[in-house]
Amino acid sequence: MRVLQDLSLSAFVAGFVAVLVGFTSSVAIVFQAALAFGATPAQISSWMWALGIGMGLCSLLPSLWWRKPVMVAWSTPGAAVLATTGAGFSMADAVGAFLLCGLLITLAGATGWFERVMKRIPMPLASALLAGVLARFGVEAFTAARTALPLVLLMLAAYLVGRRWWPRYAVVVVLAAGTAFVAWQGQLRTEAIAWSWTMPVFTAPRFSVEAAVSLALPLFIVTMASQNLPGVAAIQAAGYEMPVSRIITLTGLATLVLAPFGAFALNLSAITAAICMGREAHPDPERRYMAAASCGAIYVVIGLFGAAVTGVLTAFPRELVAAIAGLALLGTIGSGLHVALKDDDHREAALIAFLVTLSGVAIAGIGSAFWGVVAGTIAWLVQQYGRSRFPR
Repeated sequence: MRVLQDLSLSAFVAGFVAVLVGFTSSVAIVFQAALAFGATPAQISSWMWALGIGMGLCSLLPSLWWRKPVMVAWSTPGAAVLATTGAGFSMADAVGAFLLCGLLITLAGATGWFERVMKRIPMPLASALLAGVLARFGVEAFTAARTALPLVLLMLAAYLVGRRWWPRYAVVVVLAAGTAFVAWQGQLRTEAIAWSWTMPVFTAPRFSVEAAVSLALPLFIVTMASQNLPGVAAIQAAGYEMPVSRIITLTGLATLVLAPFGAFALNLSAITAAICMGREAHPDPERRYMAAASCGAIYVVIGLFGAAVTGVLTAFPRELVAAIAGLALLGTIGSGLHVALKDDDHREAALIAFLVTLSGVAIAGIGSAFWGVVAGTIAWLVQQYGRSRFPR
């Protein structure tokens, strides 16, 4: 069976690291969003069930079907929007807004307008956008040394040794070294782990103009601009040809089905996608889909065992997660910068896009990924429009 033949330790570890990074970096924001609507502990667990099942199946099944690394995640900026604007709305209002957002995402995918817009973004700008999104994780890998210098130095040494002698398993070596060190130091927080099934909780939706304007529309806008935009950039930078519109339609339909249980918005991933699409997952690009499939399978387990797996993933110290994320993304960051800056004629526009994205600035609730593309495009139009075209 080809799937079993294509599965490798490096691909599985890349999938696990993607889950570890994606989950632990933003699960607290999801909890805050749920609490903003007055969620009970059972409803919070249901949110994790719905999001885990949705992300897992939308990553696992297309990856196996197309044999390409399809990565789907929850909308982290969307959760931040909900956490700040959810006060005064009930869980029923929230579910109604989730359904409307899911409908808008489905329409964006089914009509193909979002993919058409993305195809007009030149490759240097898309690469600069991706590098800017990921570079923050690269920086955080080393700023973690402020509070955990021995751990970060050990993981960096493990990475360099792994890249020198076992390049395919460099991330495996880093994860093993980091885990062994924190376990030896007694820093693994395993007391919160308690195995139990997660039960979904259905909430009937209530629709209102106020919730549509205050919740659904901002959730849709930030999901498309701050999540799907860099997600497509990650796919382009990795050199994969994928049916982007069909994947976005799939995420919209999954949101519609799972919204009553707490799936507020599903979308293309950028950060975790870069981990599973990079050379660390597998030297052969045609076998990297197993990294995404492994990630999807782990997400399904998270959904089924919500609270227990949450305890497992959050048992790792924050510094270990930051270091493993940054080191795993070094190759992708370097490749993105190379493509973005190699052309002298368009270097400044790409550099502006990179720096604006890296800044993390948010305007009108929309994240820096969108504004990076806007700034880079304006710079290109001012400097180059009418003279030449961006190479793709």
